[in-house]
Formats: sequence, structure tokens, C-alpha cells
Amino acid sequence: MTTLLHLDASARTRSISREVSAVFADAWRAENPDGRYRYRDLAAEPVPFIDEAWTELCDAVLAQATTDLDRLGELVRTPEQAAAWAIVEPLLAEVLAADVILIGTPMYNYSIPAALKAWLDQVTFPRMSLGHRRFVVVTARGGAYGPGAPKAAFDYQERFLRDFFAGHFAVHDTVFINAELANARQDPALAHLRDKHDESYALALETARGLAKEY
Repeated sequence: MTTLLHLDASARTRSISREVSAVFADAWRAENPDGRYRYRDLAAEPVPFIDEAWTELCDAVLAQATTDLDRLGELVRTPEQAAAWAIVEPLLAEVLAADVILIGTPMYNYSIPAALKAWLDQVTFPRMSLGHRRFVVVTARGGAYGPGAPKAAFDYQERFLRDFFAGHFAVHDTVFINAELANARQDPALAHLRDKHDESYALALETARGLAKEY
């Protein structure tokens, strides 16, 4: 049975990244009526930042050369580590149970929200591999950051996540669905680009529906 883990990270309750990720999730559930679906709102229910006890768990993973993610809890030695593991365990269990991991995230200050970074830190350990899982990232960006755009070099959102999933999770085929120029909805200086935003938004919705059927 296929499982979809759906995460949203936007601070806005009504956001473009949430809208497009919801379209993917709805289409996926329609295509997989017997599949399992788990949703987590990282903005509404923030994941705590990692602490020193978490770093001790990472040290233990390295010292023991542990690669079995289902047995990380056996490395806990202190009450502080037990408290850290109590945060990690349910988050990591959701990841390990998933076949497809869908992330809806805005671009904040050229990168990702702190809420998403906190989640990534909690579920990431040395020597781990999520290689058979598929990641889909839906993004909303205020400007244009695609190839050839003047600000393409400032995209530390897709570049970071793509490199992160490849380097830490051994996932090399992450798919990104980007809705660009979102600030054209509010910023008078970008009003002349509203048509391009609308095109990008419509394409993101279409891509999300189509990709969900493939996944």
C-alpha cells in the first residue's frame, strides 16, 4: 500500500504553495484510493529546533556506524537523549513509512522557512538513505529564479533542497513544481508581470495534477 506524507511550511494559511501542494495531494488520493495519507503543518505545529542531546545521538550514530534507521532508539543513553528521541521518533517514523514525500514551501529570503529547516534537522542523521522514496517539492517564489532569470543565482531554495536530499538522503530525482512571481499579486512594481505569474501558477497546478497521477 502506497503512503503519501504531505508537509506544508508556509506561514500563510492561504498560500500558493499550500494551494498547489493540496492539488497534488487531492489528485494523488483520487488516484490511490487505498493509499495512506499523512499531513503535517510545520507552520501551525512547529517542530522544535535540535538541541545538544540530538547532537549526541548523531555522535552515537557515527561512533557505532549505525545505518539501520529503525534501531536508532537503541542508542539513547541519557534522559536528555530520551527527550530528544521522543521528538525525533514520530517524525522519522512518518518519513520511513512514506513512499512519496510532498513538501509545500515558500521561498523566504532566497531560501526555505525555518519551520522546514527545523523538520529537516530533526529527521536527518549520518549515513542514512531514503533512496527508494520519491520527493516532490512545491514552491512559491516572489520573483523569478528559473534558468536565465536575473536572480537565478540567488535561488538557495531549490538548490539547497536538491543538494540536501541528494547528499543526506541519497535521493537524486527530486521533482520541483515552482510557481514564480507571486509578488506580482501585491507589488505595484511587479504588476506588469502579473500575466507571467498567472501562467506560472496555472502551469504549477497542471503539473501537480499530472505528476500526482504518475506517483
